[in-house]
Amino acid sequence: MSSRNDPKNYHHISHVARMYNVHPQTLRLYEREGLLKPSRSEGNTRLYSDNDLIQLELILNLTRDLGVNLAGVEVVLNMRKKIEQIESEVNEFLDYVRSEFFEGREAEFEQRKKSLVRMSPAKIILIEREEE
Repeated sequence: MSSRNDPKNYHHISHVARMYNVHPQTLRLYEREGLLKPSRSEGNTRLYSDNDLIQLELILNLTRDLGVNLAGVEVVLNMRKKIEQIESEVNEFLDYVRSEFFEGREAEFEQRKKSLVRMSPAKIILIEREEE
């Protein structure tokens, strides 16, 4: 039995149309609009990967359940792609910060995390009292 997340699983357009109860022309429209990008066989047959099916499920959720038109679907998909890119860049930056500032000083930072109250060294000052 094949795994759903295995990118080597491919499905023909007729099978995908039956699975999701959509007309094959709808799938072709989604491809023309750039919402889906199925692979092609040597005979130019559309082959939908499991990743394409995940994308199709998102498109159908937006259109069927939420009433989003295809222009809105395109905006949502583009925003998701940008968010994923930003997350990747933030993770790269955090890795850089960890390696540059914390590497080799793990024990010091662990000790600081365990302290009850973080304080900087205080200066002692003399307070003069007035005698009554």
